Amino acid sequence: MKLDGKTALITGGASGIGRAIVLSFARHGARVICADINQEKAAEVTKEAESGNYAIESVAVDLADPKSARRCAEEVISRYARVDLLVNAAGWGDAQNFMDNGSDYMERVIAINLGGLIHLTQALLPPMIEARSGKIVNISSDAGRVGSSGETVYAAAKGGVIAFTKSLARELARYAINVNCVCPGPTDTPMLATRPEKLRDAFLKAIPFHRFARPEEIADAVLFFASSRSDYITGQVLSVSGGLTFAG
Repeated sequence: MKLDGKTALITGGASGIGRAIVLSFARHGARVICADINQEKAAEVTKEAESGNYAIESVAVDLADPKSARRCAEEVISRYARVDLLVNAAGWGDAQNFMDNGSDYMERVIAINLGGLIHLTQALLPPMIEARSGKIVNISSDAGRVGSSGETVYAAAKGGVIAFTKSLARELARYAINVNCVCPGPTDTPMLATRPEKLRDAFLKAIPFHRFARPEEIADAVLFFASSRSDYITGQVLSVSGGLTFAG
């Protein structure tokens, strides 16, 4: 699944699932832009890619700030004219009971997981529409498909990503732009490490494969949606959860 000649922007690319996607796309020939609020970690990813003779650039973005999301899009378009592949992989949230959620926390979760994604996508779309070409892959979560206790606002935002994916796919099909969604289950990332040990143990018992996903396994699903092998697929939601959730 070659991505030669494609310009790809991946948000949240400095760690976790986003980092795995950045490195995967680079290995498959794409010119990759790692967009992340943490430029120190982004520099580490860039350095790692250089050791493998892959070209990765970075751009700063704070998805909790709509102005930052739009500035990021403007910078990328000024550099490359347009992106061919957009992967909205950034995400954030803590495990806590809904009634303990403060308003600042709820607003930040929604902004990072949904609002920033929407603003960035809209700002990057005009040149893709003009070219009548492009692929967008949004990273949601199985929490957005079936709910997750202790992650109610996070699940709501991720459910919004799924609805956004399906609606945008309908609007952009006339321009030959594919929009699909990958929903990871519990994955071995820094974010999972912040979850209580009791919750992690419960996940392991419930997952039929009895292990967490590796970030690279999520990246493989994203790579499929970004490649030419998915040219006739749009508006779809793929769960990569080791069988944790079977609901449609």
